[in-house]
Amino acid sequence: MTKTFIIAEISANHNGSIDTAKETMLAAKNAGADAIKIQTYTADTITLDCNKDDFQIHGGLWDGYNLYSLYQEAYTPWEWHKELFDYAKEIGIILFSTPFDNTAVDLLEECGNPIYKIASFEITDVNLISYAASKGKPMIISTGIATEDDIKDAIDACHSVGNHDITFLKCTSAYPAPLNKANLLTIPDMKERFRVKVGVSDHSMTNTLPITAVALGATVVEKHIILDRNMGGPDSAFSMQPEEFASMVKAIREVEEVLGEVSYPTDPAKITGRQFSRSLYIAEDMKAGDILTDQNLRSVRPGYGLAPKHLKECLGKRVKRDLEKGDRMSLEFVK
Repeated sequence: MTKTFIIAEISANHNGSIDTAKETMLAAKNAGADAIKIQTYTADTITLDCNKDDFQIHGGLWDGYNLYSLYQEAYTPWEWHKELFDYAKEIGIILFSTPFDNTAVDLLEECGNPIYKIASFEITDVNLISYAASKGKPMIISTGIATEDDIKDAIDACHSVGNHDITFLKCTSAYPAPLNKANLLTIPDMKERFRVKVGVSDHSMTNTLPITAVALGATVVEKHIILDRNMGGPDSAFSMQPEEFASMVKAIREVEEVLGEVSYPTDPAKITGRQFSRSLYIAEDMKAGDILTDQNLRSVRPGYGLAPKHLKECLGKRVKRDLEKGDRMSLEFVK
């Protein structure tokens, strides 16, 4: 099967330190991630500095924040980007980002960003999607808050600028995400319905969800990573520590091995253990001219004799020569 593309999302887990960001990138690589993702926005490019109730967060993990203050705390400074992309090359791992407006796309183009990820809450912003897609890079789009029409519109936005390299990530926009809201059976349906690649963006705190997603056909897994949840920060509560991330990667790779490929062997000789199947053997010493019965011809292990499907055509016939108990049955023995 296709190797799952495993993304370690840093998001706000640098906690305002570029050294922490780099340390997290290295930890993600050592944990087996194929790529690292950051986010590219400022508080001013993603929301308004406004205290009206529309801009307040009520309930959930970020209760009490207003949007502007949350994003001021969580953002990755733009002046870090070039240094982080250079560091990714230095340690030998893919780094890419989620842009939240066109100026972020422009910055990322300057940095050589190889993939564009569109966050779930931005899936309705078809103008942003088409602008990012116009750069000709693979598009990965989360669907957490999306309707079926939103997904179709996002596909159309990509296609309108000639971009057909699209992967949708099934995700639950809750932090942390409850397993009973995952609805992972959507993955094979989405793949068939929209004719796109499909993966999962997971905010749960278990390996169960990504492992199941891969078994259902997900080709991308995205998971938040943090050096230590005790560091705190906006995303710490639903982020994996490096040893947990490594355990997830190991499990996914084992699932890939288990899934293998569609296989219906055609050469019995190449099937491991085939010798322990049943076949027809002479069960009693026989003289030429004796009649084969269900007493002297039996289907037993091992599998070196005549296939059991030939039993009925042999029974009642006379053997051409003397046979010993334990001889492999052959159609050549009967008249």
